[in-house]
Amino acid sequence: MPLAALEMTPWVVALLFVVGGVASGINSVAGGGTLISFPVLIGLGIPPIVANATNSVGLWPGSIGGGLGFLGALGPTKHYLKTLAIPTLLGSAAGSGLLLITPERLFSYLVPVLILLAATILFFQPRIKAWTQKPHFKVPEYTGVLLQFLVAVYGGYFGAGMGIMMLAAYSLFMNASIHEMNAVKTWIGVLINLTASILFISKGLVLLVPGMILAAGSLVGGFWAAKASLKADAEKLRLAIAVYGFVMTGWFIYRVVSNG
Repeated sequence: MPLAALEMTPWVVALLFVVGGVASGINSVAGGGTLISFPVLIGLGIPPIVANATNSVGLWPGSIGGGLGFLGALGPTKHYLKTLAIPTLLGSAAGSGLLLITPERLFSYLVPVLILLAATILFFQPRIKAWTQKPHFKVPEYTGVLLQFLVAVYGGYFGAGMGIMMLAAYSLFMNASIHEMNAVKTWIGVLINLTASILFISKGLVLLVPGMILAAGSLVGGFWAAKASLKADAEKLRLAIAVYGFVMTGWFIYRVVSNG
C-alpha cells in the first residue's frame, strides 16, 4: 500500500505539532483526541488507513504520561495487568492486522461509522461512568478477559473511544474504584497502542516524519494536560469534542458520497 507524499512545509510541521499536543491533552482530560488528529491528517491528503496508522503511532507517547500519573492508584488492581496483558496483545495485533488487509475503499466507508461510534461513546461518557460506579451484577473474570480482547481488537483497528469501552467492561468484573480501573485502563491502553504501532511501523504503513512530529507534540500535550487538568472544564471539552465528532461524521459521509 503506497504511502501518501506530504510536503513538510513549516506550517504543516507547526500544525502537526500543535494537533499532536491538543489531541494528547484532550485524551488526558476528557478523551476523544483521535477525533481531532485523525481528520486533520485526512485533510492534509493522507489516505485513511495510512492516516489511522500514523495517528496511532504519533499519539502513543502522550499516553505514557497518563500512565505514570496513575501509578499511585494502580496498587489494588495491579494484578489485572497480568491477567489482561495476553488478550490485549492478541486483540490489538488482530485489530491491527485486520486494518492491514482492509481495502482502502472499504475503510473509507467504515470511517464515518467508526467516528460516529466514538463520538456517541464520548457523548454518553457521564452515563457510562455513572453506570460503572453503581452496584450491579458481576461477570466471571474469563468473560472480562474476552471483553478485553474485543476492545483491544477495536483499539488496534481504530481506537477512538476505547478507554470508555474498557471502563464499562472493567466495571463488570473488577472490584475496584473508578480511579483504580482508570489506572488499569491507562496502562492497558498504552499496551494496545504500542502493539499496533510496532506492527504498523514494521509494515511500512506509517509516515515517519509526520508521526514523529505528532509524537513530539503529544509528549508536550501530555505534560501540559497533567498540569492543566485540574483547571480544565472537562465536561464542556467532552461535549465540544463529541459534537465535533458528529460534524466530522457528516463530513466523511459527504466525502464518501462525493467520491462515488
